Formats: sequence, structure tokens, C-alpha cells
Amino acid sequence: MKVEQKLKEMSLELPPVADPAGLYVYTRRVGNLVYVSGQTPDINSVLQVKGVVGETLTLEEGKAAAKLSALNVLSVLKRELGDLDRVKQFVHLTGFVRCTQDFEEHPQVINGASELFRDLYGAAGVGTRIALGANALPEGAPIELTAIVEVTD
Repeated sequence: MKVEQKLKEMSLELPPVADPAGLYVYTRRVGNLVYVSGQTPDINSVLQVKGVVGETLTLEEGKAAAKLSALNVLSVLKRELGDLDRVKQFVHLTGFVRCTQDFEEHPQVINGASELFRDLYGAAGVGTRIALGANALPEGAPIELTAIVEVTD
């Protein structure tokens, strides 16, 4: 089944891709690897969720923000590749969680992204990963994701 059809069946839409907010590109392809720049939970460059997980946001709200950030990863991949079915596998996912100093459930928050990729790509959607806490992220975002994916020609 095509990835975009799966998204539709899950009642999910890819957010539109706006121009980068700084001096960078959203993706960089090196051979069959595509590196994706940091993606936050925004739509049309408007942050949809702000806050600190463990303070103003619950773990579940953080997880939902990670899922929206993951949809943005997919949006920029579609822009680069033209077709999300060209993703062969997720190689690596880095997730930053803006959280309180004593918060220790970063992996559970970033599961919001990992679960979406797994649901769409099966085992190929689960790569290596790191989930980190941060005291600040751009514009007050609670989540920022970067990814490296292997693609087909």
C-alpha cells in the first residue's frame, strides 16, 4: 500500500512546506541518503504547540507534537523525492524534547514520531535513534526532529 494512502486512512495530512526560516536547506541528498533538517510541530511556519514537557505540556501532548513534527519530516521528504514510497528505510532519527530539568521520559515522547514512521513503513520505519532533553528550542517549540533516510533511485 502506498504511504500517502496509509496517511489518508489514518486521517492524517502532510503539512505544506514553507520556505526555511534561516540559512539552511530542508534536505541534503548524499548518494542514497537524505538528511532532513530540524522539523518542529508547525503548519505553514506557524508553531502549533509551544511549551515545556513536564511543565506546561504532558507526556501525551509532547508525543502528539512529535507526531506533527514527523509529518513535517515526511512533507520535506515528499518535496525532495516527489513520492514517499521512494523511502527505503529510516536510518536515524534525532529527537529533541524541550522539558523540565528532571524530566526523564524523552524516549516515550519521541515515540510519537517513531510510531508514525513504523505504522507507515513497517520495520523499515524504525532506525537508530537518540532522544535528548533541551532547555530551549526555536520559537518555544517542545519538539525538534532530524532524520536520515535511505531512498531508492
